[in-house]
Amino acid sequence: MIEGIFVEGLIYGIMVLGVFISFRVLDFPDLTVDGSFPLGAALMAQCLLSGVNGWLALLIAFAGGIIAGFVTSLIHNHLKVPNLLAGILTMTMLYSVNIRVLGNRANVPLLNQETILTQVTDRLTGIVPDEYILLVFFAVVALVIKLLLDVFFRTDLGMTIGAMGNNEQMVISQGVNPKTLKSIGLGLSNGLVALSGAFAAQYLGFADVGLGQGIIISGLASVMIGEFLIMKSNRIGVLTFCAVLGSICFYAVMYVGRYYGYLVNMTPNDLNLIKGILIIVLLIMTQSRKLKKFAVKAVVKK
Repeated sequence: MIEGIFVEGLIYGIMVLGVFISFRVLDFPDLTVDGSFPLGAALMAQCLLSGVNGWLALLIAFAGGIIAGFVTSLIHNHLKVPNLLAGILTMTMLYSVNIRVLGNRANVPLLNQETILTQVTDRLTGIVPDEYILLVFFAVVALVIKLLLDVFFRTDLGMTIGAMGNNEQMVISQGVNPKTLKSIGLGLSNGLVALSGAFAAQYLGFADVGLGQGIIISGLASVMIGEFLIMKSNRIGVLTFCAVLGSICFYAVMYVGRYYGYLVNMTPNDLNLIKGILIIVLLIMTQSRKLKKFAVKAVVKK
């Protein structure tokens, strides 16, 4: 059970890192995520069924997510559409695209299909205990992606993207085009989301056009949980760690809800309600923490 929680949390933690980039770094409420996640799953499934190498299929899924992010940025930058609406437009269009990618089907099974996970399992059998093989693999994958993001956001380009999220006007005054930065940021964000979808399809054993339903809520909740658990920091390494940790904690809550919710007459249909309530509770707790800090500062000044 515990290893299952960690595996699921790490898989979706890649998606949470993408949401972190758009919502926290870029300050861009991007709903494209609900479409790019199943896009990654659909591309992965179709590539595997077509005999494409699994690692190449993973790159194709990542590229598909990048293109989805670019589309949202183009709609926002060149058509002057508000960021929220631009994401909704792309997400809506991706629903039809995903069905097309899946061969005009809503669901494609990957049973008895060789995937990256089956390859990893075959190679690590006998080296790592069977129940921990996927945990070790996804821990390594999540760590590598986290470290790569940390390195990227320490480069001049990465720091400029971060600065734009805090103060776009300052970036413009430095002669940098914010449209280009938004395109890069949204492309990277949705590329990671699609990558997470590709891994999720292999882990679940199928790709479904509805996989992304409400995934943005899960991502936001995970980001907020991570930020709440660890003291606020401006260090990118800490922030990306918070995102992954928040994902593990969030999916632990969902895991408990799925398997023990029957004790309080809960059904799987109630999980979206739980997600919404969880975010509201986190917002209330965050506001309470801010008020306490403000009160303490006021007392100290007196």
